[in-house]
Amino acid sequence: MLSEYCEYFLKNFKDFEFVLIINGNDKTLDIVREFAKTFPQIKYNYSEKRAGKGGAIIEGFRKARGDFVGYVDADNSTKPAAFHDLINALATCDGAIASRKLASSVLISKEPLLQQFGSFGFNSILRLLFLLPFRDTQCGAKIFRREVIQKVLPELGVTEFAFDIDLLIRVWKKGFSIKEVPTTWEYKTGSTFDFNKWFWRLIPNMFMSLMRLRLLYSPFKGFVKFWDKYIKNVKI
Repeated sequence: MLSEYCEYFLKNFKDFEFVLIINGNDKTLDIVREFAKTFPQIKYNYSEKRAGKGGAIIEGFRKARGDFVGYVDADNSTKPAAFHDLINALATCDGAIASRKLASSVLISKEPLLQQFGSFGFNSILRLLFLLPFRDTQCGAKIFRREVIQKVLPELGVTEFAFDIDLLIRVWKKGFSIKEVPTTWEYKTGSTFDFNKWFWRLIPNMFMSLMRLRLLYSPFKGFVKFWDKYIKNVKI
């Protein structure tokens, strides 16, 4: 992923940076250090403590210095040319998000059926709860103008499954324009995480994350403190 992105961006952009937020104690830090010797555009921050997807992205937002600030999953499911499409889309909007659900999107390989079912249910519930117009909020490739991120960054704090939704809602509610862009996407195998094994625990936890977020955007947001103290710690 680093090889493809660095080589592509060097050919297409004069000034760019990659900010990698590394959590945990695997070999990722060693790999990134080696690449940074060849590509000075790579910046990185390391912590043994895992901050979750949202926490890592928030940290990356704080360190990013570009006029455009975005993020992409590290499994290379979104190729650099597809991310370039998002950058080009910023000519007519304030934020661009990759979507696998549009008619012109290209799925080289799809997720397993159980994951497709979970994704469909998650998206259906969130659109019902928040009335968001986007068909795919969870695709891991998004980019925004720097001023957009600066406006919402102090408010971001949701670091679990609902992070992308919280980000989009805050940007959307401030009146910024967000464009959903058809993408080319490929499901990547080889992860040590077994979705089928954890499905029946993940789905309730994802639903709970959505319900907590809905409370934050309701007249009952004061109830969130009670939720975090009691309900969040319920084991599923």
